[in-house]
Amino acid sequence: MLNTIITGTEITVSAFFICTAVSLLLGLGIAALCMYKSRYTHSFVLTLALLPAMVQLIIMLVNGNIGAGVAVAGAFGLIRFRSAPGSAKEISMVFLATAVGLATGMGYVAVAAIFFVIIAAACLLLTSLGFGAGAEEERELKITIPENLDYDGLFDDLFQKYTRSAELERVKSSSMGTLFELSYKVVLRDAHATKAFLDELRTRNGNLNIVCGKPVTREAL
Repeated sequence: MLNTIITGTEITVSAFFICTAVSLLLGLGIAALCMYKSRYTHSFVLTLALLPAMVQLIIMLVNGNIGAGVAVAGAFGLIRFRSAPGSAKEISMVFLATAVGLATGMGYVAVAAIFFVIIAAACLLLTSLGFGAGAEEERELKITIPENLDYDGLFDDLFQKYTRSAELERVKSSSMGTLFELSYKVVLRDAHATKAFLDELRTRNGNLNIVCGKPVTREAL
Protein backbone atom coordinates (compact mmCIF):
# COMPACT_ATOMS: atom_id res chain seq x y z
CA MET A 1 0.00 0.00 0.00
CA LEU A 2 2.85 2.40 0.85
CA ASN A 3 4.95 1.46 -2.16
CA THR A 4 5.63 3.84 -5.03
CA ILE A 5 3.51 3.62 -8.18
CA ILE A 6 6.54 4.65 -10.27
CA THR A 7 8.85 1.80 -11.22
CA GLY A 8 12.22 2.38 -12.84
CA THR A 9 13.14 5.61 -14.60
CA GLU A 10 10.18 5.61 -16.97
CA ILE A 11 7.07 7.53 -15.83
CA THR A 12 3.87 6.22 -17.36
CA VAL A 13 1.01 8.48 -18.37
CA SER A 14 -1.33 6.87 -15.83
CA ALA A 15 1.20 7.33 -12.99
CA PHE A 16 1.69 10.98 -13.96
CA PHE A 17 -2.02 11.76 -13.91
CA ILE A 18 -2.62 9.86 -10.67
CA CYS A 19 0.21 11.70 -8.91
CA THR A 20 -0.93 15.07 -10.28
CA ALA A 21 -4.54 14.48 -9.23
CA VAL A 22 -3.48 13.47 -5.72
CA SER A 23 -1.16 16.51 -5.50
CA LEU A 24 -3.95 18.90 -6.49
CA LEU A 25 -6.45 17.32 -4.07
CA LEU A 26 -4.00 17.42 -1.18
CA GLY A 27 -2.99 20.96 -2.16
CA LEU A 28 -6.62 22.05 -1.85
CA GLY A 29 -6.74 20.35 1.55
CA ILE A 30 -3.61 22.19 2.69
CA ALA A 31 -5.08 25.51 1.50
CA ALA A 32 -8.29 24.82 3.43
CA LEU A 33 -6.23 23.91 6.50
CA CYS A 34 -4.34 27.20 6.24
CA MET A 35 -7.61 29.16 6.03
CA TYR A 36 -9.03 27.55 9.19
CA LYS A 37 -9.26 30.23 11.90
CA SER A 38 -6.40 32.21 10.33
CA ARG A 39 -5.87 35.35 8.32
CA TYR A 40 -4.84 34.67 4.76
CA THR A 41 -4.56 36.18 1.32
CA HIS A 42 -6.11 34.84 -1.87
CA SER A 43 -2.74 34.62 -3.63
CA PHE A 44 -1.16 32.64 -0.79
CA VAL A 45 -3.88 29.96 -0.51
CA LEU A 46 -3.93 29.67 -4.30
CA THR A 47 -0.17 29.08 -4.23
CA LEU A 48 -0.57 26.44 -1.52
CA ALA A 49 -3.19 24.62 -3.60
CA LEU A 50 -0.86 24.46 -6.62
CA LEU A 51 2.52 24.05 -4.91
CA PRO A 52 2.39 20.24 -4.35
CA ALA A 53 1.69 19.62 -8.06
CA MET A 54 4.55 21.93 -9.08
CA VAL A 55 7.01 20.29 -6.69
CA GLN A 56 5.80 16.88 -7.86
CA LEU A 57 6.60 17.70 -11.49
CA ILE A 58 10.08 18.98 -10.56
CA ILE A 59 10.86 15.77 -8.68
CA MET A 60 9.58 13.68 -11.58
CA LEU A 61 11.80 15.58 -14.01
CA VAL A 62 14.87 15.22 -11.77
CA ASN A 63 14.20 11.47 -11.30
CA GLY A 64 17.65 10.53 -10.03
CA ASN A 65 19.63 13.03 -12.13
CA ILE A 66 22.20 14.52 -9.71
CA GLY A 67 23.00 17.52 -11.90
CA ALA A 68 19.36 18.43 -12.29
CA GLY A 69 18.87 18.00 -8.54
CA VAL A 70 21.66 20.49 -7.77
CA ALA A 71 20.18 22.99 -10.24
CA VAL A 72 16.73 22.64 -8.66
CA ALA A 73 18.21 23.18 -5.18
CA GLY A 74 19.83 26.41 -6.40
CA ALA A 75 16.56 27.59 -7.92
CA PHE A 76 14.70 26.94 -4.66
CA GLY A 77 17.37 28.97 -2.82
CA LEU A 78 16.87 31.96 -5.13
CA ILE A 79 13.10 31.79 -4.68
CA ARG A 80 13.53 31.75 -0.89
CA PHE A 81 15.65 34.91 -0.82
CA ARG A 82 13.31 36.78 -3.17
CA SER A 83 10.21 35.91 -1.13
CA ALA A 84 8.65 38.03 1.60
CA PRO A 85 8.80 36.40 5.06
CA GLY A 86 5.52 34.95 6.29
CA SER A 87 4.09 33.86 9.60
CA ALA A 88 5.18 30.61 11.24
CA LYS A 89 1.94 28.91 10.22
CA GLU A 90 2.34 30.01 6.60
CA ILE A 91 5.89 28.67 6.52
CA SER A 92 4.75 25.34 8.02
CA MET A 93 2.02 25.08 5.36
CA VAL A 94 4.62 25.70 2.64
CA PHE A 95 6.78 22.92 4.10
CA LEU A 96 3.74 20.62 4.24
CA ALA A 97 2.88 21.37 0.60
CA THR A 98 6.51 20.76 -0.38
CA ALA A 99 6.64 17.45 1.51
CA VAL A 100 3.42 16.29 -0.16
CA GLY A 101 4.81 17.28 -3.56
CA LEU A 102 8.05 15.38 -2.89
CA ALA A 103 6.12 12.26 -1.91
CA THR A 104 3.77 12.34 -4.89
CA GLY A 105 6.65 13.18 -7.23
CA MET A 106 8.34 9.93 -6.16
CA GLY A 107 5.08 8.03 -6.58
CA TYR A 108 4.29 7.58 -2.89
CA VAL A 109 0.72 8.84 -3.18
CA ALA A 110 -0.56 6.80 -0.21
CA VAL A 111 2.26 8.10 2.00
CA ALA A 112 1.43 11.68 0.95
CA ALA A 113 -2.27 11.22 1.73
CA ILE A 114 -1.67 9.57 5.12
CA PHE A 115 0.90 12.18 6.10
CA PHE A 116 -1.48 15.00 5.18
CA VAL A 117 -4.30 13.44 7.24
CA ILE A 118 -2.02 13.08 10.28
CA ILE A 119 -0.71 16.66 10.09
CA ALA A 120 -4.17 18.10 9.40
CA ALA A 121 -5.69 16.24 12.35
CA ALA A 122 -2.90 17.42 14.66
CA CYS A 123 -3.23 21.03 13.44
CA LEU A 124 -7.03 21.09 13.84
CA LEU A 125 -6.82 19.50 17.29
CA LEU A 126 -4.19 21.92 18.59
CA THR A 127 -6.06 24.89 17.12
CA SER A 128 -9.38 23.84 18.67
CA LEU A 129 -7.66 23.36 22.05
CA GLY A 130 -6.15 26.85 21.80
CA PHE A 131 -2.62 25.46 22.15
CA GLY A 132 -0.19 28.36 22.65
CA ALA A 133 -2.94 30.96 22.21
CA GLY A 134 -2.53 32.51 25.65
CA ALA A 135 -5.26 33.98 27.83
CA GLU A 136 -8.35 35.25 25.98
CA GLU A 137 -8.41 38.39 28.14
CA GLU A 138 -4.74 39.22 27.57
CA ARG A 139 -4.16 42.76 26.33
CA GLU A 140 -1.29 45.02 25.37
CA LEU A 141 -1.63 48.32 27.22
CA LYS A 142 0.30 51.48 26.37
CA ILE A 143 0.00 54.48 28.68
CA THR A 144 1.54 57.89 28.01
CA ILE A 145 2.48 59.94 31.08
CA PRO A 146 4.26 63.29 31.56
CA GLU A 147 7.94 63.03 32.45
CA ASN A 148 7.43 64.53 35.93
CA LEU A 149 5.31 61.53 37.07
CA ASP A 150 7.04 58.61 38.78
CA TYR A 151 5.60 55.59 36.97
CA ASP A 152 6.89 53.08 39.52
CA GLY A 153 3.74 51.81 41.29
CA LEU A 154 1.61 54.61 39.82
CA PHE A 155 -1.15 52.28 38.58
CA ASP A 156 -0.72 49.31 40.93
CA ASP A 157 -4.07 49.76 42.70
CA LEU A 158 -5.92 49.94 39.36
CA PHE A 159 -4.12 46.86 38.08
CA GLN A 160 -5.07 45.00 41.24
CA LYS A 161 -8.71 46.05 40.76
CA TYR A 162 -9.13 45.36 37.05
CA THR A 163 -6.49 42.78 36.09
CA ARG A 164 -5.36 39.31 37.10
CA SER A 165 -1.77 40.15 36.23
CA ALA A 166 0.13 43.16 34.91
CA GLU A 167 3.74 43.32 33.79
CA LEU A 168 5.68 46.40 32.69
CA GLU A 169 7.57 45.34 29.55
CA ARG A 170 9.03 48.56 28.18
CA VAL A 171 9.46 52.28 28.90
CA LYS A 172 10.07 54.66 26.01
CA SER A 173 10.58 58.41 26.07
CA SER A 174 8.94 60.60 23.44
CA SER A 175 8.38 64.27 22.53
CA MET A 176 12.00 65.23 23.30
CA GLY A 177 11.85 63.50 26.68
CA THR A 178 8.76 65.33 27.92
CA LEU A 179 6.63 62.17 27.84
CA PHE A 180 7.06 58.52 28.72
CA GLU A 181 5.23 55.65 27.03
CA LEU A 182 4.73 52.66 29.33
CA SER A 183 4.02 49.30 27.69
CA TYR A 184 2.28 46.68 29.85
CA LYS A 185 1.10 43.15 29.26
CA VAL A 186 -2.09 42.67 31.28
CA VAL A 187 -4.72 39.97 31.73
CA LEU A 188 -8.10 41.54 32.44
CA ARG A 189 -10.45 40.22 35.11
CA ASP A 190 -13.49 41.20 33.04
CA ALA A 191 -13.20 42.24 29.38
CA HIS A 192 -16.51 44.13 29.70
CA ALA A 193 -14.98 46.48 32.27
CA THR A 194 -12.34 47.82 29.88
CA LYS A 195 -13.93 51.26 29.55
CA ALA A 196 -14.10 51.78 33.31
CA PHE A 197 -10.48 50.67 33.56
CA LEU A 198 -9.36 53.13 30.88
CA ASP A 199 -11.39 55.96 32.42
CA GLU A 200 -9.61 55.54 35.74
CA LEU A 201 -6.23 55.34 34.02
CA ARG A 202 -6.97 58.64 32.25
CA THR A 203 -7.45 60.39 35.57
CA ARG A 204 -3.92 59.34 36.55
CA ASN A 205 -2.05 60.16 33.36
CA GLY A 206 -3.52 63.61 32.73
CA ASN A 207 -5.83 62.40 29.94
CA LEU A 208 -2.89 61.62 27.64
CA ASN A 209 -2.93 58.82 25.08
CA ILE A 210 -3.84 55.29 26.19
CA VAL A 211 -3.86 52.32 23.79
CA CYS A 212 -5.35 48.97 24.77
CA GLY A 213 -5.65 46.07 22.35
CA LYS A 214 -4.90 42.46 21.57
CA PRO A 215 -1.21 41.52 21.96
CA VAL A 216 0.96 41.20 18.90
CA THR A 217 0.67 37.74 17.34
CA ARG A 218 3.13 35.08 18.50
CA GLU A 219 3.45 33.53 15.07
CA ALA A 220 6.73 35.17 14.19
CA LEU A 221 9.68 32.80 14.25
